[in-house]
Amino acid sequence: MYALSGLMKPDYPRSGDVLLALHSIRVLDLTRVVSGPWATQALADLGADVIKIERPGQGDDTRRIGPPVVGADGQPTGEAAYFIACNRNKRSVTVDIASEAGAALVRELAMQCDVVVENYKVGNLERFGLDSQSLRSLNPRLIYCSINGFGPDGPYARLPAYDYVIQGLTGLMSTCGRGDDQPGGEPMRTAVPLTDQVTGLYAALSIVGALFKRTTTGVGEHIDMAMIDCATAIVSPLSAGWFLSGQQAPRVGNDNPIAAPSGLFQTLDGKMIIASGNDSQWAAICKALGIEHLIDDPRLNSPAARVEHRELCHGSIDAVTRHRHRADVIAALNKAGVPCGPINDIAQFFSDPQARHRQMARKVEHPSGAELTLTRSPLDQSGSPAPYRAPPQLGQHTDDVLRDVLGLSAERIAQLRAAQVV
Repeated sequence: MYALSGLMKPDYPRSGDVLLALHSIRVLDLTRVVSGPWATQALADLGADVIKIERPGQGDDTRRIGPPVVGADGQPTGEAAYFIACNRNKRSVTVDIASEAGAALVRELAMQCDVVVENYKVGNLERFGLDSQSLRSLNPRLIYCSINGFGPDGPYARLPAYDYVIQGLTGLMSTCGRGDDQPGGEPMRTAVPLTDQVTGLYAALSIVGALFKRTTTGVGEHIDMAMIDCATAIVSPLSAGWFLSGQQAPRVGNDNPIAAPSGLFQTLDGKMIIASGNDSQWAAICKALGIEHLIDDPRLNSPAARVEHRELCHGSIDAVTRHRHRADVIAALNKAGVPCGPINDIAQFFSDPQARHRQMARKVEHPSGAELTLTRSPLDQSGSPAPYRAPPQLGQHTDDVLRDVLGLSAERIAQLRAAQVV
């Protein structure tokens, strides 16, 4: 269904001749950095028309985070790695929401949208009349999703929240890294902003659910999506054990605290992963590596025994693998049905035959004329292939959106530009 205006939405939410799942949905994106853009990018991958509102002359902070995109003329374009990772398939419109005229423009856009997503600090948008209550009073069918660190109330509600802080607060970091008794042992964060990204995915899922619900109720709703909630959900397999036993599984680095052999093993040309989870896989490892005598060793003949005697278990395997080439060990274990694999860097992964087969790297043309490589969307499915359009340059679609969505004349748009509203 179309938004309230009845104005036709652009053709680009199609992928080839395929009509995409959210082709009729328009999203007003008031987000920046990672968690919010990750959510709206997922909606864009499903075909929604995502209109990203950015501050004139500045834009999303991630436009300046990471290696810059270099245009066909050899000059930086104003986009960088983090922005590229989180903003494909969107349109960029620059509006100064701190001005009365700019806030009014965004309210008009919200009238023509199905969804608004924002990740401002709690309460910040109220002063501009862009909060959930204000916009949903104008457009009762609007689904308004607020993404924040700690939720809209409570003692932490107005505190700033970064992924790193949330990982530490919720116990996630306490489960990662080597034990305190090991060299370099300390809690470790993930290299990617995991809680930001998972929060974005939960937000996108909740929005799709709300859109489905709206087809029955005819009205929208307010979604409260907090990073603290999503990070807690990630930790739940380990917190469930704590609820039951009162004990937290220890940090064991790259080992699996509840399974062995499961960890890193040395070969002649680098380390590899072996991840065994049951007795049949243990027997297969022993046979593949020529250590069959260990299959029935009472110290290693059950999952619990192997965890208890992890040093013996891993040491017996390592004594064999360190004298063989990694590819040979992986081939032998693959043939035996044992989960295993290399530890690739990013370049090695994208040259991996399975990554190439799945087309994990996609080439697109950047608006500057340069060729840009994007990562394949997991939402790219055979029956509904995701579009691949380069993340927009700052304000690239301002005139198009103001003309096509709000019906503004060229003269009116020029006036707004002269007043530095857009």
